[in-house]
Amino acid sequence: MNRPVGLRIKSVSTTGGTAAFPFIAVLLIKKTCRSVTKGEDWPIGEVEMKMKTLCAALAMTVAAGTASATVTLDGQHLSQAEAWRVANGEDVAIAPAAEKRVTDSFNLMMAAARSGVEIYGLTVGVGLNKDHHLFDATGNLTKEAHAASVAFNRDILRSHSVSYGPAMPKPLVRLALVIRLNTLLNGRSGVQPRVSELYRDFLNKGITPVIPSRGSIGDADITLASHVGCVMMGEWKAEVDGKVISGAEALKTKGITPLVPYGKDGLGILSTNSVGMAYTMDAARTMHQVMKVSPLVYGLTLQGLNGNVAPFLAQTVNSHPLPGLAEMASTLRVALKGSYLWNFDKKRALQDPLSFRTTVYGLSEAQRALNDLDNLINVQINSSDDNPGVILNASTEDTDSSQVKHYFVDAEGYKGAIIPSANFEPLPIAIAVERATTALAHVAHNSLHRTLRLDQDEFSGLSRYLAGPENVNGHAFGATEDSMVSIYAENLELANPVSMHSTPVEGNIEDSASNLPRAAARLNRASHNIFDLYSMELLHATQAIDLRKMKNPAVKLSPATQKLYDAYRTKVPFVGEDRIFSQNLEDGVNLLSSYKD
Repeated sequence: MNRPVGLRIKSVSTTGGTAAFPFIAVLLIKKTCRSVTKGEDWPIGEVEMKMKTLCAALAMTVAAGTASATVTLDGQHLSQAEAWRVANGEDVAIAPAAEKRVTDSFNLMMAAARSGVEIYGLTVGVGLNKDHHLFDATGNLTKEAHAASVAFNRDILRSHSVSYGPAMPKPLVRLALVIRLNTLLNGRSGVQPRVSELYRDFLNKGITPVIPSRGSIGDADITLASHVGCVMMGEWKAEVDGKVISGAEALKTKGITPLVPYGKDGLGILSTNSVGMAYTMDAARTMHQVMKVSPLVYGLTLQGLNGNVAPFLAQTVNSHPLPGLAEMASTLRVALKGSYLWNFDKKRALQDPLSFRTTVYGLSEAQRALNDLDNLINVQINSSDDNPGVILNASTEDTDSSQVKHYFVDAEGYKGAIIPSANFEPLPIAIAVERATTALAHVAHNSLHRTLRLDQDEFSGLSRYLAGPENVNGHAFGATEDSMVSIYAENLELANPVSMHSTPVEGNIEDSASNLPRAAARLNRASHNIFDLYSMELLHATQAIDLRKMKNPAVKLSPATQKLYDAYRTKVPFVGEDRIFSQNLEDGVNLLSSYKD
């Protein structure tokens, strides 16, 4: 009998995050270690068998970890979380079924062109006469037509690359790339399969086109997304391995053959709202963090006031069953569970100022607006916004009409339709974004006024401007009100809608636009402004709590708000005398913008 001597199990690291260690591996490790420790004799064969099994389990773990670092796209099921993982560096793979849809969509479009169907971007607008035969007797593009199509596609990508301003951040460019790749995989664009492969290769090989951030009016980001196509052709410039180099050098460095665009490639690359959606998702993510910390900030302020929990009791909101109100009320009750506010206090006001009482309404509407925006984002990043739409096996509804029947194709074994559309219109998303921005203006309003009320001794029962015991003749928090009002005023400005601010372009045929990128930027700015306001509110709320505890040591915070209080106090101490507050405010913003409960 032989005994394994000196057996050690080393930790196994996997790429792409934490993977659950296979159960069998855990058991084998435990059994092996126990047996070695106890000096048990194992037959050589049994040791070998057990170690082979263990190694197989470990290999499965590594494989699982590696797989988790790749997001597989199918054009229909991309989550926002997955999109952000790709934006932050993970690779992508294309599902075989999606790859086939792209190929079939391209083949349908080409078959349609060969059968004489007019197709915007392929048989129309290539600089040839409409009566010129684009295909020869064998059914292939004539050399002249192919050259004209390539020239048209190159020119449309070049001529639309007219954005300007600072370059988009790399993560947002990658986010735009994965969004557009996924919508292409929906199979309704008609681009060459090579185009979708290039989006994949750019993401996986680290080629990030430089996209100037300004110039889109929001009905497809044609002046921004076109830069992606220019890099695909080996033109313009891209970031590779931390350096900005020419598009040609970028492709050469990563071993990629430049795209020769033709057919509908140019339109498929530039006529997309993927950039605007990247900005929208960024704004939504910021707002999610705002909504995460809002109940806790409010909870601390209410405890600083010695306020009344009555406005968000179940009995209260059930009398007024507006959508989302009961859910937000429940969230506030959870945030304050265990607080001293649930104990009767004869000195507590029966009704607090409205900024305290109506917070449940403001937060409820903000959350509802964010939920609706999330739902629209999920639709947008998993569907086609192409014009015209190349639809495989299209519904035959309304085909009794000769006009509708005209769009249908049945040629060379492919059936479907190629239908002009306005699917590039992101107005529903833009309006949802503006609704969220408006809701945040109300959140800002209540935050401002809750804080102002804390400063007033007639409402708080504490010192004026929350001055410390040794600072009764100082300024305390009086001047902070100015900064808060200035930020609040900005959020009011940001809440003004911009989705209808458009002017006809392209010879007056494009006479409507959504301004989605601008609307999204305003929502993001408004969300960050809330962190600024909340930081100032925290400065006041924690001071009020400390002053209240000096009067009554029995004052107890809820566990959830106590955690935020403690985290804040590690950075910002009690204000005993007048001091510079700017760093305190920055520390509060940093805490809130990354806070995890």
